[in-house]
Amino acid sequence: MMLSGEPRSSSSRPADPDTGRWSTHRVTNQPPPLDGFDPLACDPALHDAITRCAGADALPGLRALAAEAGSTAVRAHGRAANDNPPALRTHDRYGHRADEVDFHPSWHHLMERAVHHGLHAAPWAPDAGPGAHARRAAGFYLWSQAEAGHGCPISMTFAAVPALRHSPALAQQYEPGLRSTTYDFGLRPAATKAGLLAGMSMTEKQGGSDVRANSTAAEPLADGTYRLTGHKWFTSAPMNDLFLTLARTSGGLSCFVLPRVLPDGRRNEIRLQRLKDKLGNKSNASAELEYTGALGHLVGEEGRGVRCIIEMVSMTRLDCVLGSAANMRIALSEAAHHVRHRSAFGAPLADAPLMRAVLADLALESEAATALALRLAAAVDAQADPAERALLRLALPAAKFHVCKRASTAVAESLECLGGNGYVEESGLPRLYREAPLMSIWEGSGNVTALDVLRALEKQPETAAALLAELDTARDCDARYDEALARLRAELAEPNPVRARRLAELIALTLQAALLLRHAPNEVADAFVATRLVPDTGRSFGTIPDGLGIDLLDRVTPVS
Repeated sequence: MMLSGEPRSSSSRPADPDTGRWSTHRVTNQPPPLDGFDPLACDPALHDAITRCAGADALPGLRALAAEAGSTAVRAHGRAANDNPPALRTHDRYGHRADEVDFHPSWHHLMERAVHHGLHAAPWAPDAGPGAHARRAAGFYLWSQAEAGHGCPISMTFAAVPALRHSPALAQQYEPGLRSTTYDFGLRPAATKAGLLAGMSMTEKQGGSDVRANSTAAEPLADGTYRLTGHKWFTSAPMNDLFLTLARTSGGLSCFVLPRVLPDGRRNEIRLQRLKDKLGNKSNASAELEYTGALGHLVGEEGRGVRCIIEMVSMTRLDCVLGSAANMRIALSEAAHHVRHRSAFGAPLADAPLMRAVLADLALESEAATALALRLAAAVDAQADPAERALLRLALPAAKFHVCKRASTAVAESLECLGGNGYVEESGLPRLYREAPLMSIWEGSGNVTALDVLRALEKQPETAAALLAELDTARDCDARYDEALARLRAELAEPNPVRARRLAELIALTLQAALLLRHAPNEVADAFVATRLVPDTGRSFGTIPDGLGIDLLDRVTPVS
């Protein structure tokens, strides 16, 4: 006789081996977490670019950094830093101004490791050696795959050094701390700290990217310093030790460096009003602040502030390209890992021809972005060569425009490879998707960077010659490439603001194609040219023409 509620058949449902009871929750057909993997081992494009741009002797150190970036512990820190965003404390319990930003311990761990690896300033050291910027770029790209938000203060510090060098005395004062590989968080006088970090405070609510509309005023004092009064709409990394900022003097818009804490231990008159509630980049603090008579030091000459800042912008734009390439690469890794372990309709997803086409197309996008980003870093290393300097001036805004825009589309497609699982926060893909638009906006949104391409052509005609010399190195490798190069020459001959985006895109695509034709396997270059340079080819990922014989999935799938 059976008791009420007792199961009637031992074959109707699987038994739970732990309880011996019937269960509906046996987990099958789910991929394991992508933790404990090596992001360099599954990235042949980066491996080859490092060897080409920095030398094979850079690989051992980058392998160690990559293993740490892909480790279970560091990936967990990345998740925790985003799940626990920073909090602003404007006042202490007694009503005194505090102007502090509190961060989760995982943020500090990520920052400490990034600084330890020299990602914030290593190329500026006197003994950095050849290829230092390419090595640092590869490290920044790998480490950003663990968590993108803390890359902001790392990038700002990296970019601050060449700007400060416009005033040798200030560089001598601050550069040793900025180059230090010790992370020393906290508001104390710069001279008492083992390491320093720099921020950037440029835009105002009435101007945004139009920094010449800034209204912050700087009043000279008898001791050579200035008092600044104004409201800054976006300030990167407000917890850092010093800011580079723009303010207006009698001589025009000028650049200043403002320490958070003055040499005598007093807080500088910098008031943090609020933290921005951003779409993504949640781990990082972006602030709105006021200078209420803050003390600052002039960097460079009065009225030449934009000239000082442009070098900082150039370096941060490079990091935008690197950050977007890194975001695409980790999204691709997540998608490739998922389809390797997931089955649907009776077969592994990784064996489905259309899924393989989508992943192959995403791999093409990632490989091209990585190759171009490292080539730009190599141009920074070679800036003593006027041709390399001219190439960088034109290619960098074009790459910033194109690569950063492609990131949003590529990450969205990677997310879709996981289906509904990718739309769930626990997958990590929504965080990558929210992060993607930032790099396209930061340091000049699409129209700003596209028009900067035209500005370079107008003010520095030698940039076009440098670009074409670079592109001519791949001539006669592929007739379709040669046709695209001819279209680019026609655009360069008659630049038009209405077509500025098209020109920037074509510059970036032909640069990517040239690099792949010269250095990538034939099937990679052939597929890229066929899908990116031929007019009226597919606009969606996965529309690779038949007959190319391309299969990139195994090439880019992580192995944990």
